Amino acid sequence: MSRDLFAQAAIAQVPKLLTLMDRNRHSPTYGCGDRNFWHYKIIDFPSGMAQEFVWPLALAYQTDCPDNPFYHQAALRDWVAAGIRYAARSAHPDGSCDDYFPFERASGAAAFSLLACLESYEIIGMDDPAVQTFLARRADWLADHQESGRLSNHQALIALGLERLSTQLHSYQWDRAKALRLEQVLDWQDSEGWFQEYEGCDPGYHTLTISCLARLYDLRPDPRIQEAIAKAVELASYFVHPDGSYGGEYTSRNTYNFFPHGFELVGRWLPEALTINDRFLRGLAQNLGPCYADDHIIGHHAWNYLLAWQDFQPRMDDRTPAVSPERDRIWLPHARLLIDRRQGTELYLALNKGGVFKLFRDRQLVVSDTQFSVQVRVGTSVKTAVAHLVGDYRVEQSEDAITIRGALGWAKQTQMTPLNLLILRVVMLTVGRFFPDLIRRLLQRVLIVGKAPAPFQFVRHLTWEDGQWQVTDELHAQSWDAVQAVAIGGDQTSIYVVMSRTFQAGQLQPWLDLTSQVRSLGVGDPLVLTRRL
Repeated sequence: MSRDLFAQAAIAQVPKLLTLMDRNRHSPTYGCGDRNFWHYKIIDFPSGMAQEFVWPLALAYQTDCPDNPFYHQAALRDWVAAGIRYAARSAHPDGSCDDYFPFERASGAAAFSLLACLESYEIIGMDDPAVQTFLARRADWLADHQESGRLSNHQALIALGLERLSTQLHSYQWDRAKALRLEQVLDWQDSEGWFQEYEGCDPGYHTLTISCLARLYDLRPDPRIQEAIAKAVELASYFVHPDGSYGGEYTSRNTYNFFPHGFELVGRWLPEALTINDRFLRGLAQNLGPCYADDHIIGHHAWNYLLAWQDFQPRMDDRTPAVSPERDRIWLPHARLLIDRRQGTELYLALNKGGVFKLFRDRQLVVSDTQFSVQVRVGTSVKTAVAHLVGDYRVEQSEDAITIRGALGWAKQTQMTPLNLLILRVVMLTVGRFFPDLIRRLLQRVLIVGKAPAPFQFVRHLTWEDGQWQVTDELHAQSWDAVQAVAIGGDQTSIYVVMSRTFQAGQLQPWLDLTSQVRSLGVGDPLVLTRRL
């Protein structure tokens, strides 16, 4: 497959990245990447994550790839320098930055933008002692700060950022912090190969962690990192779908993320890693990659794709793609994920999410299923109960049958209101600025983790019969009177994750509306649906 697909996908985002940036050198916000702040003026602080955009811009300036009109454009170099300087000007005195609310001091935004700024500083040959002082101050803050929640990709980013800055400044002051963050990442790797992301295994963020560890290993070889990467690469290989797409709603954080750069670096000593990228490139060629042209997340994949193009490893002419065996079952009991391949079908099933699944036949997506969703009248409002939240479901499985039982949970659909935003601002401008991690933990509890049971029970039974999967679903309720609608969607999620809910071609599948069947049910009658797929 052509390496140029990576470059084309990244370069296509550069015009939008430049649109998001204030490029007026006489503007007080010159270099700011948050258009909502400097242009629309609809928020009252700039997101520090937006300064990550300098890295894909610097790489576009540096990379001599086909059809790149930005290569060695002097204006682009100036804008990158302005973005780096704005990151310094907009930071808190301790070097931290905010992302979603003032005085948040967000580790993710600080880690992404630190790495982006120091890499870009080097690419454009910048020489500014004030910027170096800022980078050191941000590194100090990251070294001393531990965020709430287990996000392995953030810890790996911090370790890599500290390593790169240490080299750039010829400093040993972050050696202990680097070692501690690396130990944390290695400790959070499950024996099955995946790295912890909140409530489990997310193959998408997993590839970002691989990318960071691969660069760390490249900079400072360590057999422990090599062993961790090898296990992680094997795990990642399971989740490239037969059509070349990757991940989805059956994972812990519902992402389609794929960061290819690490696989090119690892491919120097583990050729199997290159096969993963080759399979993904086939999907990219068919426009099966997700759309990440969102103002907040557009930068992540752009820089990683350009690095993958730069470090693309030569392929062996006689190497053929791996062929899936006729019968293969991969069961990950800790992640509670099951992959079943037989007779031209591939089933990806999340037993920790009520049986959410994707099914492929002859390398094409047949169905994506995110389980029952029920709209219920509760007092004067309508709430949604779903069967796809992470939970401890009862599971029975044999070679040809799998059954999952459990309760639905209330979807996390909290929205910001003028009053909520006002309260958050008052809190953060007073006592909250001194306890940002407490506020973050509270928001995580409201928006991300945990499950509040809803008064509905489900049974999902999958059986292999006559060369097909048969799926029988049952939904039980004490009463159907308050139920407004019942459906099964292909891409529904109900927790807040930055990189989720992006568009991917497989989501063109329409929802299966079951509301009319509910209308005919009596008290105690279950809703039953049987499908042969």
